[in-house]
Amino acid sequence: MSPSRRRGRGTGSRVAGVVLAGWLFADLLLVLALVSMADRPDPLAARPKPSKSADGNGAKPKPKPTGPRSVERRPEEFTVKGTDKDSLVAQIGRSTKKWQGRTAALVLTFGGDRNGTAYAHRVNSLLGKSRPEMFTRKTATDDFHDLSNSPSTAVVRVYFFTAPGG
Repeated sequence: MSPSRRRGRGTGSRVAGVVLAGWLFADLLLVLALVSMADRPDPLAARPKPSKSADGNGAKPKPKPTGPRSVERRPEEFTVKGTDKDSLVAQIGRSTKKWQGRTAALVLTFGGDRNGTAYAHRVNSLLGKSRPEMFTRKTATDDFHDLSNSPSTAVVRVYFFTAPGG
């Protein structure tokens, strides 16, 4: 047998091994994909079932929104001034009264002047004292300074959670 013939047989068995390994790898990926999809809930099963209305005319009632809360894209904004703790708490309470019943997700506070970050931190620490139901321990806050504002002034931007499913 010539040396070139022996080389040809060996190369063919190596190619077959690579092809077999490729198919095994593809099969393994398919099995892993199916296993990862198996633990997901059925999205169609979560839909509310249609029902007839109480008046019997067959009109479908609006489904109640479901799903996780999100964060509003546009913030609500108010300004506080001064250094007195009680005055700041009162200002926060008055400024946020129109949003009563909502929960803040994120608060960005911009304190005026060079020490604005420290002032913003102080204002953020008083948010929960003014409205504990609106500004919970889970509300994220961040302190900034704004050199265009005067000292002891802060602009507070509040991003609220949306309603469930909203």
